[in-house]
Amino acid sequence: MSSKTAGRVLLPPTINPTRYSLHFTPDLANFTFSGVTTIELSTTKDVTGNEIKMHAKELCFASASFVVKGRSEKEEAVEIRVNMKETTVIFIFAREIPKEATLVLTIEYQGFLNNQMAGFYRSSYTNIHGETKIMASTQFESLDARRAFPCWDEPARKAIFSISLTVPKHLDAFSNMPELSNKTLPGGATKTLVFLDTPIMSTYLVAFCVGEFDYVQNQTEHGVLVRVYTPPGKSESGLFALDCATKSLDAYNDFFGIKYPLPKLDMVAIPEFAMGAMENWGLVTYREVDLLIDPKKASSSQKQRVCTVVTHELAHQWFGNLVTMTWWDDLWLNEGFASWAENWAADVIFPQWSMWDQFTTGHLSSAMRLDALRSSHPIQVPIHRAEEVEEVFDAISYCKGGSVVKMIRAVLGMKAFQSGLGAYMKKHAYGNTETYDLWKAWEESSGLPVQEMMASWTEQMGFPIVTVTDEKWEDDKVTLHLEQSWFLSDGSELTDEEKEKKWCIPIITCTSEGIQQDMTFMREKTATITIPLNSKDGWVKLNAGQDVPMRVKLTSEMIHRLGAAIKSKALPASDRAALLTDSYALVKAGHMKPEALITLLSNYSVEDSYIVWSGIADILSGIDSLLEDDASMSANFKKFAKGIVIGLSSKIGWDAKDSDGHLTVLLRGMMIGLLSSFCYDDQGVSSEASKRFAAFLADPNDVISLPSDMRAAVFKIVLKNGGVTEYEQVKAYFNKATDNAERKFVLGSLGHSEDPKLKQRTLDWSISGDIKLQDFFYPMGSVRASSTAGRNISWSFLKANFEKIKTMIGKASPSLMDAVIVSCAGGFCSDEKADEIEDFFKANPLPSSARKIQQTVENMRANAKFLMILQASELSNSEFWTSLA
Repeated sequence: MSSKTAGRVLLPPTINPTRYSLHFTPDLANFTFSGVTTIELSTTKDVTGNEIKMHAKELCFASASFVVKGRSEKEEAVEIRVNMKETTVIFIFAREIPKEATLVLTIEYQGFLNNQMAGFYRSSYTNIHGETKIMASTQFESLDARRAFPCWDEPARKAIFSISLTVPKHLDAFSNMPELSNKTLPGGATKTLVFLDTPIMSTYLVAFCVGEFDYVQNQTEHGVLVRVYTPPGKSESGLFALDCATKSLDAYNDFFGIKYPLPKLDMVAIPEFAMGAMENWGLVTYREVDLLIDPKKASSSQKQRVCTVVTHELAHQWFGNLVTMTWWDDLWLNEGFASWAENWAADVIFPQWSMWDQFTTGHLSSAMRLDALRSSHPIQVPIHRAEEVEEVFDAISYCKGGSVVKMIRAVLGMKAFQSGLGAYMKKHAYGNTETYDLWKAWEESSGLPVQEMMASWTEQMGFPIVTVTDEKWEDDKVTLHLEQSWFLSDGSELTDEEKEKKWCIPIITCTSEGIQQDMTFMREKTATITIPLNSKDGWVKLNAGQDVPMRVKLTSEMIHRLGAAIKSKALPASDRAALLTDSYALVKAGHMKPEALITLLSNYSVEDSYIVWSGIADILSGIDSLLEDDASMSANFKKFAKGIVIGLSSKIGWDAKDSDGHLTVLLRGMMIGLLSSFCYDDQGVSSEASKRFAAFLADPNDVISLPSDMRAAVFKIVLKNGGVTEYEQVKAYFNKATDNAERKFVLGSLGHSEDPKLKQRTLDWSISGDIKLQDFFYPMGSVRASSTAGRNISWSFLKANFEKIKTMIGKASPSLMDAVIVSCAGGFCSDEKADEIEDFFKANPLPSSARKIQQTVENMRANAKFLMILQASELSNSEFWTSLA
């Protein structure tokens, strides 16, 4: 056993499935299903004993037997032993398991259609007649195929799947592959649908749905039939996603040089869904809000979200489904690449959205926020028990993984990057790989030592800060001395061993002439680079285009020279944004004075880029949240922030214009959001919000007076200035709204009422059963984010209702409990609260959420340290703020 596989908990390798025949008969009235699983198995010469061990969870077994293929003698199991802790079942037979044979194993069992959004589960929805109905669907990644059928539930144990379902005659049912037959059974009440065999694939990609659906469909240029299934009466809401799917499927076909391998692609909206979506091969399942778009009401941000979720999942049809990671420690191969590809495909379909600029303040920022903690983890994280993978479905696997892929593309160039991927896909199609296989493909396409370059980025956690330690400016060039070290968000002292950590860093620079063609690789702790300038007043920006996940500490001279490029916008938007986000992180870590950050912000007085404002908004919101506990500093900062936001408001305005592009619409929505934080008590803002809210109450379909992009923010302004009446008016819309995107505006804003009793009512409502489990943490988060009082109320609520919440989501995806923890316990910035929260979870352990708790507490301590830095700076003096006016 290799050192990499040592310690992994795997089923014995001596018996391997090659083909499953799965038959399910769901009972939607009693929330159960019966199953018959028939599996062709091949045994090796090393098989011993009389047992067959498989994965199974929450299944009740009736019988198991096998025959040797080609023979008639049947071996019945004499004992069936279930291990609930290991989620396995052992079938014990009277005779030894034959060696080097093909067996056909048949198992009959019963299962439960649970309400935990995992395995084969049920969802409730309201049909076009207002009646509550039940549907059933699947969610198997990572470890829940075993909840639907006994199997070898490991990504490398690939097999062919033949799936059939017996369902009520009036219901629709579909699976990964098209129908092979549809037969009405005697009595006419039920039918059996048999589907074509799947390609060889992993268990976690098997999928099927049963319910009532409408659909829209189209065909790609390559001839694949694409269908979007919607709730009855809402088929038009699937048209936008359908357009994104057909275009992105064609784009991926051409990009990979390998045709989509299945004859059809279905996408279906599930009423209750724990994740955003799931890439099941040929049958992609989604949350309704991540697939369906109300053609009249949909906001620009909703459209972008739907587009990028679709393009992410369809990238998986190749990267993950056709070629799959061997084990969960290479999860990033799936998610990191899909996070890069979602932006690539969205940029192909909607180039005017500037997705790669948005990547800087989106994926890259998310990755670096988490990866600057000591409780982070490497991209390639050792996984021994498969259950551990649930803890790494996070911003490291997705966002840092995507950022590293973006860096590789910048280093290799698109031609070598793309040809390497194509070769990798062709070589490993229908197989399993490790990270090394991808590095090898890129080494062969580029001639570069990719394995050596990338090991520091995927095998160790964290990322570097590159500090300019010395500079020499001349008329036609500048020479910079650089030093790298591990960046930590709290700036804590590094041990001697930690000081030796280093990365292989591509140093990419830009000047007024654009990005410099010469790229330096910084392999050691220090490096010296020389960059040509076209004038003695020239400027230079390190990490041009933000292709490398790192922080950069510039000299004051470099920042001064960049000031003119910021104001004139000669510096690209992603780089203008990065200067701010880097500076904010440096201040937080104690590497830069807070006063310098505020002074730098003043260079952005004429800024009107959505990408840059995403960075500004993060800084304003972050500092505002920190200063909540210091009344004097908070008042001064809010006044400063209000001036910046009102300045943007006067430029952008509340009303849409015919000339507005996608990014302008997003900027206006962000601007109203900032108004709700910093200017809600401004007379002009308050009266404008009230006027638009009144128009909304008169007609919720009036998207001219109150566009969807600004509904949540206007609700917040009205709630902050109002009382019980306004609270009830906003809350009432939850039941009146016809789609989940609109309902989420209520869930995300209701906690912002200033009245503590109404905050408590919001929290009580979250666990009343009126809100679906997939959404119930949103109201908690709205209370927590509303104010200092809100933070305390939501934390008290979690402690008081911990057992009830645990019971509600006890068997669901750990991501739901993670969301509850962040929504109720996040946001504090004191060591005392960090201690209290840590102690609570020691007394009430949540093993599956241990990493999330650790990260939340560490972030809290970093924020407490940051608050002390701010309080010790000039920002604590009113005179400093007066001088900025």
